Amino acid sequence: MDVRIGIQNVARELAFESDESREDVAKAVEQAIAGGSLLRLKDSKGGEIVVPAAGLAYVEFGREKPRRVGFAAE
Repeated sequence: MDVRIGIQNVARELAFESDESREDVAKAVEQAIAGGSLLRLKDSKGGEIVVPAAGLAYVEFGREKPRRVGFAAE
């Protein structure tokens, strides 16, 4: 799933792909905001994204299905 995170007072957004479900990412965002802690998410390449919850401007969820690659036979 594509995830985009906007951070307050930062011109660029964080954009990455995650293997986590939309519900898992939303739950992590809600818990981080409620607890005033760090938002920790893993990307599809095994990396980790850490953002202070107080600095979040928005979190956007993209498509969950993988993009098709190649040509489709008709």
